[in-house]
Amino acid sequence: MNTSPAISQQKARKESFPVAILSLTVGSFAIGMTEFVIMGLLPNVADDLHVSISAAGQLITAYAMGVAIGAPILTLLTQRIPQKALLCLLMLLFIFGNGISVFAPNYAVLMAARILTALTHGTFFGVGAVIAAGLVRPEKRAGAVSVMMAGLTIANIVGVPLGTFIGQHLGWRASFGAIAVMGAVALIGILLLVPRFKPEPPEGIARQIRALMHPKLLLFLLIGALGNTSLFAVFTYIAPMLQEITGFAEHSVTWILVIFGCGVTLGNIIGGRLADWKLMPSLLGLYLLLGVILGLFTFTIQSPVLAVITIFFWGAASFGVMPGLQVRIMNLAQAAPALASTSSHSAGNLGNAAGAFIGGLVITHAGLPALPWVGSLIVTLALILGAVSYAQERKQAAK
Repeated sequence: MNTSPAISQQKARKESFPVAILSLTVGSFAIGMTEFVIMGLLPNVADDLHVSISAAGQLITAYAMGVAIGAPILTLLTQRIPQKALLCLLMLLFIFGNGISVFAPNYAVLMAARILTALTHGTFFGVGAVIAAGLVRPEKRAGAVSVMMAGLTIANIVGVPLGTFIGQHLGWRASFGAIAVMGAVALIGILLLVPRFKPEPPEGIARQIRALMHPKLLLFLLIGALGNTSLFAVFTYIAPMLQEITGFAEHSVTWILVIFGCGVTLGNIIGGRLADWKLMPSLLGLYLLLGVILGLFTFTIQSPVLAVITIFFWGAASFGVMPGLQVRIMNLAQAAPALASTSSHSAGNLGNAAGAFIGGLVITHAGLPALPWVGSLIVTLALILGAVSYAQERKQAAK
């Protein structure tokens, strides 16, 4: 991966490394909170705005599509803006979008606000991943990316349950107000902690797009999208599943999301270390584990104890793949690492959108209990594609 001289200077100044990573982690926490908190509030939003659960789920689809379509375009349009200034602009847009959500008078305005907020997501993580990976030795890149993305996982442990609790007791609008405040904290952190990097002359847009069109890179973007499709086909509707199938009370969903978030955080850390050790074998192993866990969830969702245990390991496996997948994609597009990294989040959010949409269809035609085995089938397809690609690589290397 190409590393700018400014980033190289930061590597030499070891005291700057953890501070820079921390600032990125704070920003990813705020973004993770706004992405995921609505999942625990779907029944509340649906009731207040007089729409169905499936329609409320499409607010997640709208967010995902905003990331998927807007992030690569925004990355290309802002490539000449210094990284620190770009991160600040993104957080300002993030705060504004969540502010609109607080006062949204109807479903249409809330959906527009979600799309606006989503524009910040992919570009923030794309630029942040490149910075994090460039601040460490090559063999530690996945670990560095996992530290940056720890904010996303911590949001699942602290932010999402807290936002769900606030929404259930003070109204879902209060949750978005809390997120806007968190965004302001992140903005202050970026202003104070992120060092100023001297930007390199950007690659031409045409060359970056050509780098992105590499067949193997597109394959891994598809694999990432399928993984997220599997995750969001189930997780989008986790609150109604736990309440209607398992029999949990509404207030219990908050604490189950904490348990899911603990699994997510553990999986993110372990996944980063596994990817630094053996990148492709660890990715394939985690996708296999995901397929098995979701298959089991079809049955364990009926038992409160087994459902909670399954949710913990599901969260760990789902987010364990992400650091390695991110590094794999950046490695395959060294001429355009920021665009590739951003496109990874775009592909993932296309998967988010597809998952929420497919989950809604499954609920309509087969009911909530069918969601886990449908998710298992989808992630198995990702596993097959990855295994075929890896087998071809090993065969070519043996020649």
